[in-house]
Amino acid sequence: MDAATLSELRKPRAYPAVSVLMPTERRAPRRRQDPIRLRNLLAEARRRLRADPRVEPEVADEVMRGLERAAAGADPAHAEGLALFAAPGGEHHAFAVDQPVDQRVIVDTTFATRDLVAAYTRTSRYWLLVLSDHETRLWDGRGGELTEVVRHGFPAAPEPVDEERAGRQSPRGLHHGDERHRQYLREVVTRLEAVLARDRRPVVVAGVIRQQALFDELAGARVTVAGRIDGSHETTPPSTLVRLARPVLDAYEDLREVAVLAELEAARRLHRYASGLDDVMRLVEDGRGEHLIVERGYYAPAVRTGEELVPFEGLPGVLRGAGVVDDVVDNVIETTLEYGGEVTFVSDGFLIDHDRIALVTRF
Repeated sequence: MDAATLSELRKPRAYPAVSVLMPTERRAPRRRQDPIRLRNLLAEARRRLRADPRVEPEVADEVMRGLERAAAGADPAHAEGLALFAAPGGEHHAFAVDQPVDQRVIVDTTFATRDLVAAYTRTSRYWLLVLSDHETRLWDGRGGELTEVVRHGFPAAPEPVDEERAGRQSPRGLHHGDERHRQYLREVVTRLEAVLARDRRPVVVAGVIRQQALFDELAGARVTVAGRIDGSHETTPPSTLVRLARPVLDAYEDLREVAVLAELEAARRLHRYASGLDDVMRLVEDGRGEHLIVERGYYAPAVRTGEELVPFEGLPGVLRGAGVVDDVVDNVIETTLEYGGEVTFVSDGFLIDHDRIALVTRF
């Protein structure tokens, strides 16, 4: 999943655009329940479409065929969630989601992409810098994949030296942090900063303690270090590096949640703050959303009145249908992104003092 695909999925579709979200089991024997759960969700989607007076029977059948094709091509065995989308015209998609999703069926004019957005933003784009006395390597991290960077001066190696002369200059030699080694790491930092200037992401640093200490001294606050992997990993394969980086990144994201509260309080003092669905939705639709923070499990239906969407908390299921949008929070997320804003998802209950959704506004 890349940003272009996500942007395309967020575009409006002809009604009914159907989204089926399903949590999956990674471990047997509970994994055998997934096909049953999926069959039940598809049956619910079929009932919703057939009961909707706005949907012609042939359109309902076409969309259901799309969902069934998407389901047939899905492989959720190694994911935590499954997202199926279908719309009139034969469009259908299936995505494995590498984080838990809430089970639901949504019928709207857009696909319910919040779980894909959450997975994309939480994930996990990062740089992994593997420090070594002999060759420092940089890896491009995207979710569960690592690709080595072979440009912008990486891999980086120290200049060749006259070992005999170097030994006379420093009894500890090149590998114990003498000035020549400092110069080498200084050059690594310079090259990394050039990469970050083009694509700023958090950096996971792997290396032995003395290498990491020297890197910290030379990089200072100019590099956002998400966390560290201790030890020598010059020859560690990418699959192992990904596994070692995962708990480091999870801890970093947990700290980011805490930082969000400080950001909201600062925004409140600067009168650039809003909370609650009504106020946040109005400001986002005006293009004033700089940073939207929302609890992962916050959903709210709304009633379409003319050109407006009016949130309706606790809408009874019997009223679902004419003019009702299943999840207006998803619309707020999509609109924020369309205007170039940032979206951060936090744990349920984290925004209890902010009515579950909050916004930092633009000046």
